[in-house]
Order: sequence, then C-alpha cells, then structure tokens
Amino acid sequence: MGGGGISSSTLSQEEKSDLDQNLEYPDEFSSMNDDTQRGSFDVNETGGLKFEGFDGIKDVGGLGCTLCSDSEIIRKRREKAYGEIMRGYEALSSRVGSIEEAKKLILSYKPGEWIDKVGSMRMKDYDVPKTVSLVLIGPRGSGKSSLVNRISRILDTEKVMLDRAQVSYNSSSEDGTCFLQEYKVPRGSNSICLYDTRSLSESSSENFEMIKRWMEKGVRHGEAVFRDSDNASMRKSIICRAWQAGFCFCEPRRVNFVIFVINGISVLKSIDGVDDAQSMRLLAETFRCPYLSFKDNKPVVVITHGDLLSQSDRARVRIHLGESLGIPPATQIFDIPDNCDLETEVSALDMLRYSLMHAERNLPQKNFWSSDKVLVLLILILICVLLIPLWKVSPGLDKRIQYMHRNIVNHIKCSSWSPWRDSCTLDIDWRKIRHIWSG
Repeated sequence: MGGGGISSSTLSQEEKSDLDQNLEYPDEFSSMNDDTQRGSFDVNETGGLKFEGFDGIKDVGGLGCTLCSDSEIIRKRREKAYGEIMRGYEALSSRVGSIEEAKKLILSYKPGEWIDKVGSMRMKDYDVPKTVSLVLIGPRGSGKSSLVNRISRILDTEKVMLDRAQVSYNSSSEDGTCFLQEYKVPRGSNSICLYDTRSLSESSSENFEMIKRWMEKGVRHGEAVFRDSDNASMRKSIICRAWQAGFCFCEPRRVNFVIFVINGISVLKSIDGVDDAQSMRLLAETFRCPYLSFKDNKPVVVITHGDLLSQSDRARVRIHLGESLGIPPATQIFDIPDNCDLETEVSALDMLRYSLMHAERNLPQKNFWSSDKVLVLLILILICVLLIPLWKVSPGLDKRIQYMHRNIVNHIKCSSWSPWRDSCTLDIDWRKIRHIWSG
C-alpha cells in the first residue's frame, strides 16, 4: 500500500490492546448479522460513513472532522474498512449470476495472457512458464489442503466430490502434509497448479530457511520437507513414507505467487485474548519474510473456517489481519469458508484471479545470456582457439581467407536482390588461381 496516514505501530501497547478489545463496533455495524435489521452503508459529505437502516440514517463518523488522537483515527479507519467488507459480503450474492463467466475466465487461462504490456515490453520479453505455480503457505490447521479440495471442486468439469488433497482431521496431531504436493486445477490442465506444503514451524528462522529454499530453488512434487526441529521419530516416519512411495524425479517449478492461508478462529481468539499473541506475532513475522514478496507485491491472504464464525466476526478478523500484516483487508484478504454455496465459489474465483494477475505482473524478464547463447559463445571461442595455431603453421592460409572474403562480398553485390549490384566486380578466372589452393 502506498501513501501515508496513522499507523497502529505509533500507539502504545495499552492503546493497541484497548482498540483490539473494542473491535465489537457500534450496534449499527453488528446489526448487519441480523437479516431483519440489515441496512446499507454510504459516504457522507465529510468522507465518513453513514448507515441507513430501518431506524433512519445515522452518521457513523466523518474522517474530515478534527480528531483528538491517533487512536480515534484508527477507530474511524476500522469502521470504514468494516463497512467496505460488509458491502463486499452483500455484493457476493448479487454476483452469483455471473459465476459461470468467472469460471470460464479461469478455465480458459493460458500463462502470459494477462501480462501488463508496460512501455515497450511484450510477452516475448518475459520468461513465461508453461504452468503458473501458486504455493499455499500457512500454519498447522490453517486449512491449506481443504482449500485445494474446494478449488478443485469448483473448477473440475467432472463433478466428483472426492477429496484430492489429504486433510488432517485433528490439527493438533504432528502428522500432516510433510511432502510437497502438486495439484493441477482443473484436473489434467497444464496452465495452473497449486502446491500444498508442510505447515509453518514455531520458529521464524526455520520458516525463513524453508521459504528461501522454495523461492530460490523452486518446488518439486513429492519432495519431503524436513525441519531442524524434527525429532528422530518424525524424521524416521517421513523417510519410511518416502521409501514406500518411491523416489520422485520431478523437475522443480519456479514459484510464481504465494497464497497465505490463516485459520480465522485462531485469529479471533488472539483478538479476544483467549490465545497467546505469540502465534499472531509469528504469523506477521513470516508474512513479512522478504522471500515471500515479489518486489512490492505481498502474498494474498485467505482466511478459512469462517463457516464457524458470524459474519461480523469474520469482518473483525480481516481488519485485524490487515493491520497486522499491512495489507488492505477488503481487497487482499479473501474469506473462503467451508461452505458449499455459490457465494463461497465467487470468493474463491476472485482469489484465483487476483493471484494469477499478480503472478503475471511479476514474471521475470528474459535473461540475454541464456544457457543456449552461452553454449554457442563457448563453441565459437573454442573454434577460434583451435584456428590460431593453424593460422601460424600455414602462412598461405591468411591469403586464402582474404580471397574467400572478397569472393563472398562480390557474390553478395552481384545478387539479384542486392542494392550494390551496379558495383559488381565478380570476374574470376578459376584456372589462374589454382596455385592459391594447391600451395
């Protein structure tokens, strides 16, 4: 995000705590959970929000008025973000009718089609992959595998309701996704693939090393993911499962964009003080890992398990994450609950479209010194090195080369397409020059 403004980091710890505990918002906001009291938001003359319900129009507050403290500015900003998020939930139901068009857009996608042609840059100037790789990263129990299954059900033309990714029912178990798993979406397509990864560690340094390895060396289907903190039994279990499945020699894929998956329930517990804030600090540190960002573009965030929360609480979670991670909660944080409804499908398709657009925006430019060009250059250098001794041994060779050069130039001049045809001097008596080739 560009621009200035008051940041929550300028507040004291006590003021932050008070603001987090006051995320309940006024009655006119929370009443939107009740269908019988639902109203609509609008912007008043001062740039603030006003809520229009059954009991008339109320000013929620104007950002144009004189404010006495940073905490008041942040509270107004939260109210504005809350209104944007709630309007977004309302808009999902109205967009259900265009869901088939949104699916068609994703299903017909080919890598490189959405590249921004900035300046003189064109598609041929970028290193466009055959398959765009989107990597899912998140803590244990965040719902990465469940998200893969949900997206697969939305995009697969064959409506098979079987899960493709293995889901851990008990998130507190040590088991889970320990191998990088690639899933083409839709099944059998070569345009888009999702990578399910091992959950984040409780150590920031371990997470940074793991992410760095994926972003620099790529992700490989079937590759086992080990951590330094893994005990002997955990390592043995991973090795045994790897031997049973057999070795995989898949080529690594470059990571094109990252989807950061977070459990909305855990975030809400952190807001309400039920859980230790250490988990949120770890999430924020990992999200700010420089290897996850593509220039100025940070990963997209998906909150899961929203089906177990009220709509107001889901909005609170998005606002809290937006402030903690430094991204706009209404446009870069997507709420994809475990619901089998069309609104959830619209939200998932919006998230995929956002990810693909930013993946193409950050495709690397082609390197002039590619491996093929380097190989040709080395061959030319080798030829020159071999010809130098031959040149010294045969004194008459330089005359032959000069003669060949003049002959080639004259031949070009005498060609029918040549603009220098009038200056053609190609008049050779081959019998008189036989001594040049024999000596």
